[in-house]
Amino acid sequence: MIQDIIHGLLLALHNIALVGCAAAPFYNRNLVFMRGQYGPKLHYELDKVVEDTIQGNAPYCIVFIATLFATGIGMPLNQYAFVGAFKELHVVAWAAIVLKLLCVFAMMVIMFIIFFKINPRLRELFAQFKQGEQPQSDNEKQFFTLRARRKALCDTCLKFAIGVLIFSAFIGFAS
Repeated sequence: MIQDIIHGLLLALHNIALVGCAAAPFYNRNLVFMRGQYGPKLHYELDKVVEDTIQGNAPYCIVFIATLFATGIGMPLNQYAFVGAFKELHVVAWAAIVLKLLCVFAMMVIMFIIFFKINPRLRELFAQFKQGEQPQSDNEKQFFTLRARRKALCDTCLKFAIGVLIFSAFIGFAS
């Protein structure tokens, strides 16, 4: 019974992290789409809200990915701790695990690029902009080029997150 309770808690946390991994790029994508209606011209207040929101989501993404790993490892270890063996899985379940892990690793690579390469540069560029002043055209162009790159990466991350959700459904496939 303790094993089932622990498994249930780990699975609940795992599912919350799965939803969070899909929700963050989905909502960021919608925010960027709405901002895109104003064109590639700086609107200081609007762009500050967009940057603060998107970059403020980064810690949540990291927590969701870490939770996915911890609970994903915790569930089989829970089985092993109580039964003394890992659960035998069907080939479909193994394929789902491998594909899910590939999606999660791809998301981690994308997150690394966004969080440690693109976002810091966007922060540097945005710090040069002043409310009510016309930005230098080169900086503004680079700012929106980086934003477009981040948007494309977030779109790709969303596809991988959907893959994680889909493949998760097949992990319980029984023989």
